[in-house]
Amino acid sequence: MADVNKLVFSILQFLKEQTMTGGLDDEAVESLEVAIQCLESSFKVDINDPETVTKYQVQRNLLDIFNAQLSNEPDSDFSSLSLHEATEAEKDEAEQFKNKGNDFMKTEKFSDALECYSKAIKLDSKNAVYFCNRAAAYSKLNKHQQAIEDCNRALTIDSNYSKAYGRMGIAYTALNDHESARECYRKALELDPDNQSYQNNLEIAEQKLREAATSVGFGAGPGMDLAGMLNNPALMNMATQFMSNPQMQQMMTSVLSGSQGDMSMAGGLNPLLQAGQQLASQMQQQNPDLVAELRQQVQNQGRQDSQPPPDSEGQ
Repeated sequence: MADVNKLVFSILQFLKEQTMTGGLDDEAVESLEVAIQCLESSFKVDINDPETVTKYQVQRNLLDIFNAQLSNEPDSDFSSLSLHEATEAEKDEAEQFKNKGNDFMKTEKFSDALECYSKAIKLDSKNAVYFCNRAAAYSKLNKHQQAIEDCNRALTIDSNYSKAYGRMGIAYTALNDHESARECYRKALELDPDNQSYQNNLEIAEQKLREAATSVGFGAGPGMDLAGMLNNPALMNMATQFMSNPQMQQMMTSVLSGSQGDMSMAGGLNPLLQAGQQLASQMQQQNPDLVAELRQQVQNQGRQDSQPPPDSEGQ
């Protein structure tokens, strides 16, 4: 029954998208809304329920699956697509589909845009722009993993394509993988140093990483009175007790020995964060008032929670 409900959920999502595209008149939209209510009632599937979404949502939308089945050539099989050498006529037709996709993106018809970019790719699979533009459509549909895959395909075709790195950074940011996002923005800036959008996004990613480190006890953001914290007798006394604890010494030795072979952020930060989480947990248990005081100092820094600026669609 689970597979049936997944299918019903996909159908409901497709119908819901059609009511929002603006391509149907009021009577048609009303008919679709009635159909949605009937399906939800019959199969007990509520597409607005977060638990239902987690349980039944699949990676690709119904239209993508249908188009892939019709062509008998899944979009994900990039290796087979790349074997095809487009003729001049196919390249011209592919460019038309790309332009049409760009128009759909401007009117926020993202599923239609994705379909157009997929058709362009099928005709000319060696054009990095088509994969990068489809990545933007995937991101707008909250299919961020597919967006990352398409950006990687674009970079396979053109390793110096800065926009592919930039859009991949946006997808990683949406997945809260700020470390990967930072690396993408760095590479995008190396290729396009004057791009202010990449610079802004890089700064946001670095800020998110600093906040994550600070939340578990590592790093001090701008404005934090680090000297005052170190002169806090209660804090220093607690730190001394922790570091004299054999269990804590063993944990720190394990962290340092495990990170010596990889001094990158990916290799060194995660174990430190884990150790910091354990340290913070013990501090919370032993002296909750002191922890509350430290948190208040962090909150008083007045950081603003910002998001990357919107991506410019198409090219």
